Amino acid sequence: MGENEANLPNTALQGKKMAYQKVNADRRAPGHSQYLDNDDLQATALDLEWDMEKELEEPGFDQFQLDSAENQNLENSETADLNLDPIQPATSPKGRFQRLQEESDYVTHYTRSAPKSNPCNFCRLLKIFCTAIILFISGILIGYYTHKNCSSNATSSGTLDLQLYQEILKTIQAEDIRKSFRNLVQLYKSENDIEISKKIKTQWTSLGLEDVQFVNYSVLLNLPGTSPSSVTLSSSGQCFHPNGQPCSEEARQHSSQDLLYSYAAYSASGTLKAEVIDVSYGNADDLNRIKKMKNVTNQIALLKLGKLPLLYKLSLLEKAGFGGVLLYIDPCDLPKTANLSYDTFMVSLNPGGDPSTPGYPSIDGSFRQNRSNLTSLLVQPISASLVAKLISSPKDRITHSACSPLELPNNEERIVSMQIQTVTKFETVTNVVGYLKGSTSPDRYIIVGSRHHTAYSYNGQEWASSTAIITAFIRALMLRVKRGWRPDRTIVFCSWGGTAFGNIGSYEWGEDFKKVLQKNVVAYVSLHSPVSGNSSLYSVASPSLQQLVAEKNNFNCSRRGQCPETNISSVQMQDDADYFINHLGVPAVRFTYEDIKALEGPSFLSEGFFPKRATKIEEMDPFFNLHETITKLSGEVILQIANEPVLPFNALDIALEVQNSLKGDQPNTPQLLALASRLRESAELFQSDEMRPANDPKERAPIRVRMLNEVLQDMEKSFLVQRTPPGFYRNILYHLDGKTSQFSILLEAWEHCKSLASNETLQEALSEVLNSINAAQVYFKAGLDVFESVLVGKN
Repeated sequence: MGENEANLPNTALQGKKMAYQKVNADRRAPGHSQYLDNDDLQATALDLEWDMEKELEEPGFDQFQLDSAENQNLENSETADLNLDPIQPATSPKGRFQRLQEESDYVTHYTRSAPKSNPCNFCRLLKIFCTAIILFISGILIGYYTHKNCSSNATSSGTLDLQLYQEILKTIQAEDIRKSFRNLVQLYKSENDIEISKKIKTQWTSLGLEDVQFVNYSVLLNLPGTSPSSVTLSSSGQCFHPNGQPCSEEARQHSSQDLLYSYAAYSASGTLKAEVIDVSYGNADDLNRIKKMKNVTNQIALLKLGKLPLLYKLSLLEKAGFGGVLLYIDPCDLPKTANLSYDTFMVSLNPGGDPSTPGYPSIDGSFRQNRSNLTSLLVQPISASLVAKLISSPKDRITHSACSPLELPNNEERIVSMQIQTVTKFETVTNVVGYLKGSTSPDRYIIVGSRHHTAYSYNGQEWASSTAIITAFIRALMLRVKRGWRPDRTIVFCSWGGTAFGNIGSYEWGEDFKKVLQKNVVAYVSLHSPVSGNSSLYSVASPSLQQLVAEKNNFNCSRRGQCPETNISSVQMQDDADYFINHLGVPAVRFTYEDIKALEGPSFLSEGFFPKRATKIEEMDPFFNLHETITKLSGEVILQIANEPVLPFNALDIALEVQNSLKGDQPNTPQLLALASRLRESAELFQSDEMRPANDPKERAPIRVRMLNEVLQDMEKSFLVQRTPPGFYRNILYHLDGKTSQFSILLEAWEHCKSLASNETLQEALSEVLNSINAAQVYFKAGLDVFESVLVGKN
């Protein structure tokens, strides 16, 4: 691991110690060379001493003798002084090390007796000694300045990269983002996304982005019918629309698109008359409690959105025997600024992609399955105001106590009739994809994803925010490209279509190019919903990217003078990153501004799409400063991943995340804990033995860097499991929410087995986790063996 010192004439140098210590990334710029070594200075001095000793060995003089350097204790230098136990994740995502060169154990002492010959011999000796001193000092100066120049070159290279990133990002202005946003919002009235897609392509092309193209897929969409759905109370005969307004002939004839789009895409359609049973959030405990009190077969569940994936809760209700679901959001779960009591929303029951071609792309000639609905349940989203009409004292609950959870009394019977009408047809979904080819590794891709408008009547606030930000970054990047610069790796910019119906555009593109993407995609950066609030910066990142994200967060807050606690987690994201995380095992990151209340409240509320947001984007961020911050944070991460010689991923953090995920009350087998410990040991060795020399410009070899990057980009693939509950990520490194750190599939299996005599489900989940950890440990070990073989071959 150290530098080759075999050519030094003195064997005592073999005992020299070499130690490595991690360096905080905040103390030096990326690419910074290590501190100046003094190896060559010592080598120069020792060579001169050796020559002088030979020359002085003449008749008439006492021999110069060495005080026995061999008697010095070299035991410590012969053992690897590397204790891995206390190693913690580097504050730099690369796990860089600073070399500390200790003083040589070789110490030479010269002793001689008085000369036996005449004074001329003394003069001759003095001349030789002075000449040796001059040569010695000259050697030191030459070696010092040579090393200084090399070090300065390495340092300036890292500094230039940092300066380059800042020059690119400083051209991003909030006012430009606001203008782009307002232009996009004006296009939202289009019934399909063709007009908006054309606008995006034209703009990206005019900015200089290469090979901007449409990628179209004909997919099966489930759309609302010609009249809105309704809910009728049997006791009074009153009919209501999903927003709580009374039904009328006029409303049916002149129903707004907002009312039509208050539906669940891919739900079963028809009519159902049954008792409404309040199941709260619909978890396993809620259903077990309800089933002990009532017969739930073919009844209608009153279900709150949030806390668990909607698809998972619907699967439990379907298995329990329910026939329908009235879905709503409790006002207590929303920020105070969001008054959605009379607003309805849309949800999609599609886990991802075109339902007619599950697992394969919707290209010409593909076999199409007839799947007009993806569940046997009739699912209808309704407003909180309609829920209030189903319970006692609605006015007191809604008006005077907005934070009193809505509950239907168990001792009162409510019979309702729900009617759902939808239409299924094939439509074209368009993705806009543009490329900025890399200079040295064009076959490695960083994918940057935004989304554009698809569903009619969604007023364009969030998608326009997403598109305006990606366009602002492209503009800043291409200004630099026109001056001759290019990133090392290719950046692929994607604006996805069909997001509201189940991330259809991104899934179909991913399935279409799966073989290429599996090998070449390095990371995914999501710009899905950049501004959903204005009180807290919230970051979601893969474990391997969390330190890089924390680095950027800290730099940003110090620059703005505001440094709140860094909020970074690996939680499930309801956006187009889904396919890349769960089917390709790609590290992903997303920055967004949220309301603190929303972060503290139940997760998965974002599964609901509101036609009209209570708080508009321009009210939350009137000067678009938050948009500018998100653009620059995301841009800096993109630039660093695209341009650093070694991918800024942290292997050890994955192992630590695995160990943290095994903490808690749920049962863990000894085999799981032992495997997690071995995974950490392998990751520590990989971090120290392989990543350190690759990050040292003096030891960096292109073939070694390439091999290392291939290992880094595939680290998360080992954690893709085959069987998960509906709505759960296949990538088990991601949690359901930021409040729980345990593996999601183990938590669900543990809850499931509580109500069953058999623990087969838990054993299956434990086996999935065990196999994933073992695969990761074998993967790191194989990487270490490959690098060791390469080093042995070179020697």
